[in-house]
Amino acid sequence: MNDIDAWVWWLVAAAALGIPLVVTAMPEFGMFAVGAVAAAVASGFGADLVVQVLVFVVVSVALIAVVRPVAARHRSQRPQLATGIDALKGRQAVVVERVDGSGGRIKLAGEIWSARALDTGRAFEAGEEVDVVDIEGATAIIM
Repeated sequence: MNDIDAWVWWLVAAAALGIPLVVTAMPEFGMFAVGAVAAAVASGFGADLVVQVLVFVVVSVALIAVVRPVAARHRSQRPQLATGIDALKGRQAVVVERVDGSGGRIKLAGEIWSARALDTGRAFEAGEEVDVVDIEGATAIIM
């Protein structure tokens, strides 16, 4: 064991910590691997074993303390880009055929859609601009 420098062992540890990162997709292993690389750098600069272990622990804990909350916050946020039906909600459309509580037609995003009024007592005439509040199946709900 004395024939191999300590920095090599730290790099082996970093590679060994990278394997569970790939297999389990747990980012904490990657943070420990970065800590091992930092300890290898400290060893390469001639730091003794106690300093190397302290560098490993401090870097690993700092990464976990900083990166995990940021990653958790990003995971819980909705994507900024709405697609499909979600992208149509809130858009404006033009009435093509009279729309009331029982039905009608609108032009939405360049396509003709069946539509009905959110307020069943209200009617929209051809040419009026309306807002799409929801999509139910293939029918746009407008107001």
